[in-house]
Formats: sequence, structure tokens, C-alpha cells
Amino acid sequence: MIKAFANLMSSKATLLFLVLGLCSVSFAAPAASTVPAQKEPRKSTVHWMSYKDALEKAQKGPKLIFVDLYADWCVPCRIMDANVYSDPTVASLLNTRFYAVKLDADSQDTIMCDGQKNTVQRCYFDVWELHALPAFVLVAPKGMSILTVTDSMSPQELRYMLYQFLEKEKEWISR
Repeated sequence: MIKAFANLMSSKATLLFLVLGLCSVSFAAPAASTVPAQKEPRKSTVHWMSYKDALEKAQKGPKLIFVDLYADWCVPCRIMDANVYSDPTVASLLNTRFYAVKLDADSQDTIMCDGQKNTVQRCYFDVWELHALPAFVLVAPKGMSILTVTDSMSPQELRYMLYQFLEKEKEWISR
């Protein structure tokens, strides 16, 4: 009887270990080869320059200046950096047909905007009359703003907007 009880307990223990083993396998993380690879955020390939450098270059080689205004706390700005400025066509357009500038809207650095010496923050609010981010300012080579846009965009939308700017480029370059 003791032997029968020991065999019964042994088979129950084996069964218990087998069930626990199967449960642990079913709840284990999938093998690395079955986990889809996470996409790394693409890096911006836009060659951003300072506002001062863009104005100086525009005097020598007239192009429109595309100013991207952002803030560190602006989530849509970060999304645009990750998804829009990494788009090869957007980056190529900005690198070849514009002088691309990135300005922190909260900055106290002094720049010339529309002929006035102000902080970036004062240009943002007082001169360009912007009140949301992300925001863009298109500036003529002589330093006068042409237009402002406040909106988050997809790569396709920004490409379309840049092509629209280029259609008016000859007219706007002389401003």
C-alpha cells in the first residue's frame, strides 16, 4: 500500500511539474526571431544652420530662408523632427533650394527679424505674430518675412508647401 501511494504521489508530482512546465513555456517571451523589429526613429538629414548664417548666405546666393520654430516642450515639433525632416524629399528640398534654420521659440538670443533687433521669443510673438507651435516663417534674402504658417504637417504636406513656395520664389527673392 505504501508503495502504491508513493507511485501515485510520484505520478501526480510528475504531472504537476509537466503542467507547470507547459504553462511557463506558453507565457514565456517569444523567441527573438519572432519579435518584429522596432523601427528606429529616422534622423533628420536637413542641414540646419543658424539664422545669422542663413541671412549672410542669402546675401551672397539668394535663396528663400525656411525657419522652423520649435520648443523643447512641443510634442508635435518632435514628431515633425522624427517623421517629416527625415523624409528624403523634404530634406533634399530644404538642403538644396532653401536655407534651413531651426529656432527655439523660447530663446532669448537676439536676431534681426523684419529689420528689428529682438530676441527670438519677441520675434515669434511680436513681429511674426505667432501663438502656436510648430510654426514656420518664410524669409526673403533681405531678411523680411514673407509668410508664416502654424501647423503640424506630414511629409507630403510639407513637400507640397515647399513646392508652392518655389513657384513664387522669383517674385519673393527680391523682397
